[in-house]
Order: sequence, then structure tokens, then C-alpha cells
Amino acid sequence: MQGLFITFEGIDGAGKSSHIDTLAQALRAAGRQVTLTREPGGTPLAEKLRAMLLHDAMDALTETLLVFAARRDHLRVVIEPALARGDVVLCDRFTDATFAYQGVGRGFDLQVLSYMERLAQTGIALEPDLMRNPDLTLWFDVPPEVAAERLAAARTPDRFEAEGVEFFTRVARGYADRAAGATQRFARLDGAQPRAKVAAQMLAAVAARGWLQGATP
Repeated sequence: MQGLFITFEGIDGAGKSSHIDTLAQALRAAGRQVTLTREPGGTPLAEKLRAMLLHDAMDALTETLLVFAARRDHLRVVIEPALARGDVVLCDRFTDATFAYQGVGRGFDLQVLSYMERLAQTGIALEPDLMRNPDLTLWFDVPPEVAAERLAAARTPDRFEAEGVEFFTRVARGYADRAAGATQRFARLDGAQPRAKVAAQMLAAVAARGWLQGATP
């Protein structure tokens, strides 16, 4: 079976992480092998970089360089080998998050981000001039005010979660821009709906691509 790469995106508090296991179970019921992973992180090296990104003070350039360093290792060690085996890779965040958070959120140069994206995501398992992108991106779209309420009730915030509503408003705009530029890849889900309804939207988006055939009810 051909490998599939599905990413979960949305601002902090959008609820995307709580739905990954639901999709994994549905895909396994359809006879697929599933690899679950996340960004930043996914490998021993990338997890160390994740801890720095979430908790250590740094400027936007340092932050962006660490994100892409973690992604390069993640692709090389986990994502590409899993896709080569024919797995479905479900990844909590990928490059769209970098454009939304570091690009629009932090105001980092988008052209430089595009260069870094190509540098980090080519020449691993694909042809040298081809860049790894997701086959489907599930975008959990939720108003920043709603996300902020969820975060306030959840846990002690990390460096990103502690940002204000204005920051997440910019990040949400960054996601909307990315979705507008890749309409075939993005599936927008209304993340403000009750959890069961969001899950139903998610499964419908995957089923519409024929990837849940054979799943048991």
C-alpha cells in the first residue's frame, strides 16, 4: 500500500490533538498501519529541540532555525521510513504551523521561510528536487477567543500558549492564508463545534478521499 501523510493543524487550543487517536483507530479498522508523531519532536533529537522551543527565550530567527532542524531529523528518521513502509503517518503539526506561527505570528520573512522549507524537506527519500508535503491537512479552525478559554482551563502554558489573543489572531490568519493557497490539500474543520461533531467532520474528510474503505462500523 502507498504511504499517506496526514497532518493536523490549528492554533493552540483548537482541539486537534484530541482527535488523532480517533482517526488512527478508523484507519486501522480499514486495514492500514499507522504511525503517530508530532512536531516539533518525533525523534530523540527533535524532542530535545522541542523542549528548548517551548520553554527557552529566543528570537524569531533562532526559533525558526530550531523548528526546521527538528523537522529535517524528523523526516529523515521517522516520517520518510514510515511512508516507505506504506504506513499512514498522522503528524500533529508540520510546516503549515511554521508559516502560521513563525511567519505570520512572529512576523518572520515568508520568503526566507519558503527557502528553509525547501532546504529542509528535499533530498531525503524523494527525487532531489521534490519536496515532502502532506497528502491531506486537517485544519481545526477555531476563534482565538475560544482557544484562549480552553487553554486557560487546561494546564500551565508553555511559551507559545502564554501568548495573547492578538498573537493567535495573527496565527489563525496565517493558517487561513495557507489554506487559501492549497485548497486541494486542506480540509477545514469547525473546531468550535462539540467534539463528536468535529470528529465526524474529520472522518468525513478522510473518507471522501477513499482512505477509510473497508473500515468496520
